[in-house]
Amino acid sequence: MRKGAIGKGYVQVYTGNGKGKTTAALGLAVRAAGHGLHTVILQFMKGWIDYGELEGVRMLAPHVEIHQAGRDTFVNRKNPDPEDTRLAREGWELAKKAILGGKADIVVLDEINCAIDFGLLPLEEVIEVIKRKPDGMELVLTGRGAPQELIEVADLVTEMREVKHYYAKGVDARVGVER
Repeated sequence: MRKGAIGKGYVQVYTGNGKGKTTAALGLAVRAAGHGLHTVILQFMKGWIDYGELEGVRMLAPHVEIHQAGRDTFVNRKNPDPEDTRLAREGWELAKKAILGGKADIVVLDEINCAIDFGLLPLEEVIEVIKRKPDGMELVLTGRGAPQELIEVADLVTEMREVKHYYAKGVDARVGVER
């Protein structure tokens, strides 16, 4: 890590129902790697092994690392499985170490907004850690349904809004584009 390479470091939130939140965060990691910066990505509620970004990030090592904290199945929003909660908490412990350890230039908490919304992680604890983020570190939180409290603590908020999507015509997630 180059101390202060990105200046103060801000908190970014990518939310909304449109496509592109994770993709934007991954693009930021690629851009940072091009400048020799270190990015740590924690993917909450994701455990699928066929996501293209897993192999892509391996190609960007040692500048970008990625960790998944979830299973290869959808989480029941109304009644999450205890295993989903356990994995989210495990991922949150890794995230806290990455943030508070100060060894990364950028930390991406992919789908953390959903993990909070589904009751897998406590909002108050996430906000407390955000407020303790070291200067010089960029923190990115993605996922639908960002709570108002996260929006208020953020420095930049982008809402992806779906205008039109080919899913409505029955197109499944495609390799290299959606996964």
